[in-house]
Amino acid sequence: MHPLKKITLAVATAGLLGLTPVVAQAAEGDLQTQLAQARQEGSIWTAFALNRHLSPFNIGVKVEQGTATLNGTVENEVDKDLATQIAGDIQGITKVDNQLQIDPQVATEPGTKPNMAQRFDDATLIATIKSKLLWNSVTEGLNIDVTAARGVVTLKGQAKDAQAKQLAGSLASNTDGVTDVNNLISLSARDTQTIKEQNAAQADSVREEFSDAWITSKVKSCLIYSRNLDGLNIKVETKSGVVSLDGVVANYAEKELAVEIARNIRGVKGVDADALRVMTRSAG
Repeated sequence: MHPLKKITLAVATAGLLGLTPVVAQAAEGDLQTQLAQARQEGSIWTAFALNRHLSPFNIGVKVEQGTATLNGTVENEVDKDLATQIAGDIQGITKVDNQLQIDPQVATEPGTKPNMAQRFDDATLIATIKSKLLWNSVTEGLNIDVTAARGVVTLKGQAKDAQAKQLAGSLASNTDGVTDVNNLISLSARDTQTIKEQNAAQADSVREEFSDAWITSKVKSCLIYSRNLDGLNIKVETKSGVVSLDGVVANYAEKELAVEIARNIRGVKGVDADALRVMTRSAG
């Protein structure tokens, strides 16, 4: 792929992390904050990848409450200061905690100079998977850290039960561009039944609060992100929380997957896939 196209892809993905306003402010707060932080992390990643001095190095980025924490290794003090300056220039970043180590030999070590295209791909995967986790009705409340290196994704954090952990892994592995997933999510020690009851009650109260436009955009994005679907061939409409899918898929497994993806988006009350047709093959 042409470098300019990859740059456009990275920027476009960061843009998708923006959340359309929901009807009630109660549903906005924490989700808006998480999405804003994910967007800022993606912006810093992209800025580093575009900088010829910093693009050779693997620099980790984590944003929380306006503070960008940087970790990894760079070649010299100039590179370290430059990373601070670039991260601090990103909108919404108020403080940079630069934990970068300095090693003059890092630039000569094998594996420390991944090509720029791969850096964009990994940054895009991180942004995409974080979006899918936050938009999903089961995983949206989980504190999951996502990292990627050459298409291998690692998930860390806590899940309320084994089902949520498995779903997080499936959402990551079903993302186009992912070659492998290290699911290191641990299970919470809290009472599972209590958490399930709390989540069910929260889901019932929140489902009414998402606009149809918000739901449509997130369903479309997740269909396009899927490695097993041609999401561009599926039309999505939402009315009063009910998602209608229209178009053509290759087989019944793809149809079931499309329905499952749509059903699990936050705020969705139901899915109508009657107009989603399975491709018929002629006898000849």
